[in-house]
Amino acid sequence: MSKGQATRGVILDEAGRLARRVGLGGLTIGSLATQTGMSKSGLFAHFGSKESLQLQVLEHSTERFVDEVIRPALRSPRGIPRVRDLFERWLEWDSAEGGCPLVAASFELDDQPGPVRERLVRVQRDWTETLTMVFTSGISEGHFRPDADPHQFSQDVQGVMLAYHLASRLLADPAAADRARRALAALLDAAA
Repeated sequence: MSKGQATRGVILDEAGRLARRVGLGGLTIGSLATQTGMSKSGLFAHFGSKESLQLQVLEHSTERFVDEVIRPALRSPRGIPRVRDLFERWLEWDSAEGGCPLVAASFELDDQPGPVRERLVRVQRDWTETLTMVFTSGISEGHFRPDADPHQFSQDVQGVMLAYHLASRLLADPAAADRARRALAALLDAAA
């Protein structure tokens, strides 16, 4: 990795932390300059525009999500253990300061057309497909009924995750994680 790539990685890590607090819309080259102590012109040379910065932060956050949540969970045994591991890793990801930047961006950008929203839509579709494939592998393993609907399960799990996000982040409910785990257990039982 070159020095420039390493610097870019450090900047994107900081930009990702900032975006978790202020959202992608609140992320600007100026706010990042203030946060990092770097010059606006230096950051502009790295990113060129607010939109480019937002796209790169979104991509960086997605890569971190894959590295911290998806890849490790895919090493778990297929079926129920993999679903549970994926869910637990997502809960941990969302528990970080500022919550899940991909969920926050989804609410922030849901009706704002443009390249950042388009990229986020692809990211969320990939996540949905991952959940669907993990559930489908559980059908193959005999953990779930053959007639269970993987797409419905994926949507239901995401509903639990969004409810957890709201309860834990906005409402500061200390029982949010326990309730989310019980809701997942109910979904798993219904599909078994």
